[in-house]
Amino acid sequence: MADTRIRLLLADDHAMFRAGLVALLATQRDLEVAGEAASGEEAASLAAAIDPDVVLMDIAMPGMGGIDATRQVCSAGHRARVLCLSAHDDPAYFFAAVDAGAAGYVLKDAAPAELFDAIRAAHRGEAYFSPAVARMLLNDHLRRVRESDGETFDGLSPREREVLTLVAEGHSNKDIAEKLFISVNTVAIHRAHVMQKLDMHDRAELVRYAIRSGLVKV
Repeated sequence: MADTRIRLLLADDHAMFRAGLVALLATQRDLEVAGEAASGEEAASLAAAIDPDVVLMDIAMPGMGGIDATRQVCSAGHRARVLCLSAHDDPAYFFAAVDAGAAGYVLKDAAPAELFDAIRAAHRGEAYFSPAVARMLLNDHLRRVRESDGETFDGLSPREREVLTLVAEGHSNKDIAEKLFISVNTVAIHRAHVMQKLDMHDRAELVRYAIRSGLVKV
């Protein structure tokens, strides 16, 4: 009989959390932990080496973060589906994960049954986002609708307008991080959030919007 177990790669920089997750997943007959990674770089490398079905990817890891590792795994053509596990309930992280190619997003305080459902859904090729994330997105949408009554540049926060302006002026993510005293990963998250809010897909569109909105001068 063919092995029908779902092979998993766990990527999290906290060894104790990984150990707990391994023990939890071992209670499910159809789930098998095939490998563990403590960084984004290791996760991307192991995804290529062991060819898992699903990668459980922490977002906040040192070095290459989970967002960049997700993008690398998804763009490399592996069959693995990436399911992001995060303690962050900020919509910016969710949108950045989706933009990177994640098949789902589950908060770390979710019930075990929810995590099992998310893994199986990802393996079937379905998208899965926990109810907590859905409520978060709804609340964020309602907030932006309320803000749109004022001069808020389509619901962009002041920090997002700063990032948008610097992107439109031609600055790299690294330059923006240095100017705003934030991490490069945070810049990428803000940038993804801006593009999602404005429904834009490349820098050229952002530049045109920034010019029309008066954020930058020609």
